[in-house]
Amino acid sequence: MFENIQTPKNLIPSDPRFGAGPSKVPVEFLEALRETGTNLLGTSHRKPAVKNLGKGITEGLRKYFNLPENYSVVYGNGGATLLFDMIGLGMVESKSYHFTCGEFSKKWFKSHHKIPWIDAEEKAVEFGEGQLFGDASDIDADMICVTLNETSTGVIIDDLPVINENQILAVDATSGGGQVACDLSKVDCYFFSPQKVFASEGGLFVAILSPKARERALKISDDSTRYVPEIMSWKQAISNSDKFQVYNTPSISTLFFLNEQIKLMNESGYERVVQEGKAKAKLVYDWAETKSYLSPFVKEQRFRSNVVCTINVDESLPVDSLLKKLHDEGVVYGIEAYRKLGQNQFRIGVFHNVLQDDVQKLLDLLTYYLEH
Repeated sequence: MFENIQTPKNLIPSDPRFGAGPSKVPVEFLEALRETGTNLLGTSHRKPAVKNLGKGITEGLRKYFNLPENYSVVYGNGGATLLFDMIGLGMVESKSYHFTCGEFSKKWFKSHHKIPWIDAEEKAVEFGEGQLFGDASDIDADMICVTLNETSTGVIIDDLPVINENQILAVDATSGGGQVACDLSKVDCYFFSPQKVFASEGGLFVAILSPKARERALKISDDSTRYVPEIMSWKQAISNSDKFQVYNTPSISTLFFLNEQIKLMNESGYERVVQEGKAKAKLVYDWAETKSYLSPFVKEQRFRSNVVCTINVDESLPVDSLLKKLHDEGVVYGIEAYRKLGQNQFRIGVFHNVLQDDVQKLLDLLTYYLEH
């Protein structure tokens, strides 16, 4: 259908990367890493050069999120998938309760459900729908689990559950952390992988812990009757992070890119980054609502993501063949639907480093093709 259509040069974005992850790593970060020469890559993570990166990440996140002084920034090898297990093994006392609305929130629930010595309960809605939490303090669980931005569907949350003093509120912020508004002073365990808004690569987790979550994690770590693999030990992760290092050898480039992105985002500040994300997402949703062959997958506006915008496309239009053509030409990368949804969709990442002008060019380009 699209083979004989030529891509107008004036509609080509300055960067082709609009994927829901990994996100756009600025070329400037690569050049900055190159400038470190022999002083960083190939250096022990116990040495000052790498520990200074850890210190920059910790202090930068404290500033960006305006964290309370008694909150801990903990990081280590492995992404959010590893952390799903690590939280279940080492931070849940007896039961976790999960609000799920897509593939990744369900994945977190399933990881806890498999752990023999804890219970896990799920409250699910259809994919593409959001949830209101209200008062969760009466729920019989010592951990309440919610997902800030469901990557598979583009659903965000706009409030937090109310919990009691014996509960831990854990928020998977992987694809929304840093760009979806959230008051971290009301969260006990806020965690993410840095390959989304924070424009780094995978293989690392960052967890921001309240004193209550830190105390619980250390208490369980000292329980000799509970087996936790050393690589998933919260005690190891916390004690190393307190010294601006990780338990075992990390990817130094991942730390470097994360630190560069935090510095960049601190130039704008959290509130401005959130508003810029909303402005870019509004372009996408307004575009979808003005075209008869498009519609936002998430029907309720309050639950539409400002980082990952999922758009339904009329079944008569072959999205896969269009995106293959644009990918082969090096024009647009990564906006296919989440594979397990099996939908005819665009899933467009409007992360912090994606320019608003490029979002507009992308929409104009897709319109050009779909209407020809």
